[in-house]
Amino acid sequence: MIGVIDYGAGNLKSVSNSLSAMDAKAKLVKSPEDLCEVTSIIFPGVGSFGDSANHLKEQNLFESLKNWILEDRPFLGICIGFQMLFETSDESPGAVGLGILSGKVVRFDQTQSLKIPHMGWNKINIKQKSDPIWKGLDESPHFYFVHSFYPKTDENKIVASTTPYGSEFTSSVRRGNLFATQFHPEKSQGSGLRLIRNFLSLNSEI
Repeated sequence: MIGVIDYGAGNLKSVSNSLSAMDAKAKLVKSPEDLCEVTSIIFPGVGSFGDSANHLKEQNLFESLKNWILEDRPFLGICIGFQMLFETSDESPGAVGLGILSGKVVRFDQTQSLKIPHMGWNKINIKQKSDPIWKGLDESPHFYFVHSFYPKTDENKIVASTTPYGSEFTSSVRRGNLFATQFHPEKSQGSGLRLIRNFLSLNSEI
């Protein structure tokens, strides 16, 4: 059973539709008790870093979710679900993320005349090409992005892909059973559905 984190601000409909298209069994996770009924987690989302952290704490999910990931149980983070894995964010000074991964979330460099938010289709450059999470995808597939901030990490070995926008930024990470993306696979048509399917298949959910 797949648990979809429902913290009041996520893009749940698109993710739910993607899972339904694969006949995958899923339920919304709104409390620590719900975590006991699932074997994989998807943390989708839109919204700010600080608000997301606060919502998780209000639902008593912050520590429970953190422990789940630290136990290396299957986890897919999308957009804010990716950013929340890090320690802090320039978007919400003073707010603290899950701190699973070393680094912070930063804003795109506004001195480069970039259009912010970074919105639309862009390619990713896969760094871990032998990883089965990328099975069936092109070498530089395109995915859909909507964001003004992105995580910056010193842990180069966890970087699964990068994307050019002004400069190269980390667009996904992979460590153990953790996989997280800045782009939205649930909005990325065929390539996105394939990526979600790969995640579910690797964790025996379909």
